[in-house]
Amino acid sequence: MERKNAWTTYSEAQLEAVTAFNEDYKEFISVCKTERECVAETIRLAEQHGYRNLDDVIANQETLKPGDKVYANNMDKTIALYIIGEKPLEAGMKILGAHVDSPRLDIKQNPLYEDHDLALLDTHYYGGIKKYQWVTLPLALHGVVSRKDGSKVDVVIGEDDSDPVVGVSDLLVHLAADQMQKTGAKVVEGEDLNLLIGSMPLKGKEKDAVKENILKLLKAKYQIEEEDFLSAELEVVPAGKARDYGIDRSMVMGYGHDDRVCAYTSLRAMFEIEKTDKTCVCLLVDKEEVGSIGATGMQSRFFENSIAEVMDRMGEYSELKLRRALKNSKMLSSDVSAAYDPNYSSVMETKNSAYFGRGIVFNKYTGSRGKGGCNDANAEYIAELRAMMDEEGVCFQTAELGKVDQGGGGTIAYILAQYNMQVIDCGVAVQNMHAPWEVVSKADVYETKNGYVAFLKHA
Repeated sequence: MERKNAWTTYSEAQLEAVTAFNEDYKEFISVCKTERECVAETIRLAEQHGYRNLDDVIANQETLKPGDKVYANNMDKTIALYIIGEKPLEAGMKILGAHVDSPRLDIKQNPLYEDHDLALLDTHYYGGIKKYQWVTLPLALHGVVSRKDGSKVDVVIGEDDSDPVVGVSDLLVHLAADQMQKTGAKVVEGEDLNLLIGSMPLKGKEKDAVKENILKLLKAKYQIEEEDFLSAELEVVPAGKARDYGIDRSMVMGYGHDDRVCAYTSLRAMFEIEKTDKTCVCLLVDKEEVGSIGATGMQSRFFENSIAEVMDRMGEYSELKLRRALKNSKMLSSDVSAAYDPNYSSVMETKNSAYFGRGIVFNKYTGSRGKGGCNDANAEYIAELRAMMDEEGVCFQTAELGKVDQGGGGTIAYILAQYNMQVIDCGVAVQNMHAPWEVVSKADVYETKNGYVAFLKHA
């Protein structure tokens, strides 16, 4: 059952729509390289589309009614957007859930040191990465520094054309005889991912003069001291904008497609909905790459609590109604899938792989080996989704994550499924997943947005 290639179906007007949508998407992932930046940009866009802060609604003791749009912000790292439906919330919701964190390097709390006239920052990698992919690349620093007085300063170094970039060095091939004998996991060790940030000593200083010069520069531009690293969240990410990929410009290369491509398409789908029978939700969460734990991960009570607050403002809250709302909901766990790559075809089972250009991907199950850790969607739910996609003319495909016993992975699907709701993994196929620069098909990005719109209309 080979699925059609979406590019062969487009009219000239549709081709223009594909291009325009992906231009907007490239801008989003070029600006949003951290979870905080994603949430801030989501709030900006949401307010442009008529969404209000749920905290303000609660403070003013306002009543929510059908058609109202609100968002709940959790520590600037997780956000839930709601469009209130005609039916009571206990009838269930239509939920799009994605994550906005991506693999990266994090700056340690006591990071800055000098070694033979070079200033460096210690890092700790975040999420599943191939460590050797992060050396000899132009890297940027993004994040926030929180001072003791409660004030915060946003930091972005390496994105403006006039900015310097930083990086992690690698061993020259002429001296790499021992290194080249190591396995891929050991070619570059995690503790060796140290960020080179300076080499100019501060005049008049004899000890750690290069480090002192870096601190002077940070003080002048950001008014931060060395101790402020203790309460900072600084992330090291690839420097530069997302770009068209391929001579035919059919693809996008960018940092963080996993999973910001699904976050953005989910968000844009929400903006196309004005009225709905059941309440629609777009849930963008943090910490998926490390198990969805912590106060901003999917395993926190934030989502559940925000639903309770919405129900209360609708005059509908009770613990039983909250449980019914969750049980009666349907969800697309909006996350990426592995795209077929001819260079590594040996790990793929071609009949059940995701391919560039064939549209949104549905994964009945993820997990590893014997489906360990998966959410296995019901056949009835998949049939319902097939009908929605066909009704709206959305190109879609189904896939699993490589050959049986080859590897595997997971998403937030199993966490929401614990509420007894219908959930399936669904998103965009990606090459180079978890590498600093990932690649997606423009057609798949566009079809995924259309698929999410179809779900919000018909689920």
